[in-house]
Amino acid sequence: MSKQIQTHVAPIIGYHRAPLSQKFGAPRQPNLVELISAIEMIAPFDTPAAFVGLEEFSHLWLSWQFHHNKDLNNQQTSIQQGTQTDSGFRAQVRPPRLGGNQKIGVFASRSMYRPAQLGLSVVKLERIEVIAGRVMLIISGADLIEGTPIIDIKPYVAYSDSIEHAASGFAPTAPIPLAVTMTANAQEQFAALSHNDIESRTPIDSKSVINNIQQRLVAADLPLITALIAQDPRPAYRRDEINTSFIMRYKSVDVSFCQAERGELQIMSVVEVV
Repeated sequence: MSKQIQTHVAPIIGYHRAPLSQKFGAPRQPNLVELISAIEMIAPFDTPAAFVGLEEFSHLWLSWQFHHNKDLNNQQTSIQQGTQTDSGFRAQVRPPRLGGNQKIGVFASRSMYRPAQLGLSVVKLERIEVIAGRVMLIISGADLIEGTPIIDIKPYVAYSDSIEHAASGFAPTAPIPLAVTMTANAQEQFAALSHNDIESRTPIDSKSVINNIQQRLVAADLPLITALIAQDPRPAYRRDEINTSFIMRYKSVDVSFCQAERGELQIMSVVEVV
């Protein structure tokens, strides 16, 4: 018999602006790929006074919401109506790190399908922008996609947040990146679609900052695309497939890649999103 669950509603303080608009391709953990992204704060949380002193910290904790979960809308509706029960609780999940076959407890994982559907990430604070009196945080290393709601921001404190000799269970070390190659045709396509790396900084506004992060393809994006694919975003059960095409959307392009017969992943094409 299901029981009604006690809930707490947290405000959204901002939104993540990123070059990845889809879950496929996003790093499975923070700081595996040094992607530049931004947190666009919303009123009343965008006031510069709320960030005084933050520039002295190099890294941040982000609390955020798995907003692309397919059952999120139903959960939010039930919370608003006060009718949420434990009937949809998933006690066990299948982590990709274990091949997608072995089950473990949800609280022993970082699965997106959690009771509160909240994520927690450490990211690097690159700089704080104040544009027309509103704060935007430029960060790197996030494992979040475009539009992710931000619930809270706290400074990372090394002496207490970094635990020496901590045990990491079934994920004791970072995954080993795969080798990635690129066809000559894909290289030509990328070159034709990419812009000069020099960004116009005058005048600066939030729209231009977000456009550079979300849409404007530059030469510096190529090693980032390669690093994302090297993390192997394919489902665990499909990692033995040879010459099967997978598509990762990055900024304004769809990047097609497959596993070649000799083992590495190969970027086959870079096509502008229509």
